[in-house]
Amino acid sequence: MMTSRILFFIISTFFITQATSTAAVYKGQREYVKECRHCHGGGQGMSTSKNMRTWKKMLKDNGADLAAVHLKSEKAKASREYFSGDRFKKNAKHLRDFLVEYAKDSGKVPACN
Repeated sequence: MMTSRILFFIISTFFITQATSTAAVYKGQREYVKECRHCHGGGQGMSTSKNMRTWKKMLKDNGADLAAVHLKSEKAKASREYFSGDRFKKNAKHLRDFLVEYAKDSGKVPACN
């Protein structure tokens, strides 16, 4: 009886911890609309420009590759503060989930307004 309670506690703790530490597609969509839309347009065009594998690669390690592209580009001069700041690093996992969810090979279409 005591063993089953301990097992239940461990499993419950695991799922609660996982639920709070994972990224959210809707948060990524909100971040895209707030920070990326003014340069890249609606989410459909941007997210479908690459496949899932490419988005995952560009946004691993808190979005290091995506940030590097923006920090090196003359066209992205206005976004340098965002991509070099903590806010991008904090929200990169959400942005990744949004872009992967609606990638070219996902078969899904975002509704960014």
